[in-house]
Amino acid sequence: MSDPVWKSEIIPADQALPGRETPIATAPVHFITGREIRMARPKGMVELHLGLGCFWGAERIFWETPGVWHTAVGYGGGSTPNPTYEETCSGATGHAELVRVIFDPSLISLEDILKRFWEAHDPTQGMRQGNDRGTQYRSAIYTTADDQLDTVRTSAKAYEAELAKAGLGPVTTEIAPAGPFYYAEDYHQQYLAKNPSGYCGIGGTGVVCPIGR
Repeated sequence: MSDPVWKSEIIPADQALPGRETPIATAPVHFITGREIRMARPKGMVELHLGLGCFWGAERIFWETPGVWHTAVGYGGGSTPNPTYEETCSGATGHAELVRVIFDPSLISLEDILKRFWEAHDPTQGMRQGNDRGTQYRSAIYTTADDQLDTVRTSAKAYEAELAKAGLGPVTTEIAPAGPFYYAEDYHQQYLAKNPSGYCGIGGTGVVCPIGR
């Protein structure tokens, strides 16, 4: 479906799969909270789209975090509209596997969310996370407000300095304003709540991020 090179490099938009106009089917509600999966962000809450490898384990980190109001998994950062899981895994869409995270800033800060993000995976690995290889597994933070970018970039520099002390390489995390978020198929949503013994490839470096609580 795609040239193998697009597992290690993001495919140019003019070579990506065409996708489709209609969104693919997803779960109607969150398996744990019962809230609408495609819910709009409530007023006063904050949203980020985070990529840290396979989204099954990544989503669990955030639905278990106090102060997080809503999570969902999907695809973003690429070119193909409304991709399927198989298309995303081919490398021919340019998308990363993402978790949509909506949190209440009166209960948890952006820095606290970022601390969990950085410590939960290895952001130095480029187009993979552990044995999961491909552009869909890249580390990414996509922001939904201009004032988030400086905080995110500052946190990346702070964590990179700590990683360097531990002998690890530079942060490869993609940091950019969020584009469209395409919801993943029903069975991916809250996968590890539905399948408690299911695969989780998430694993951090053991290096503490010097921000947040």
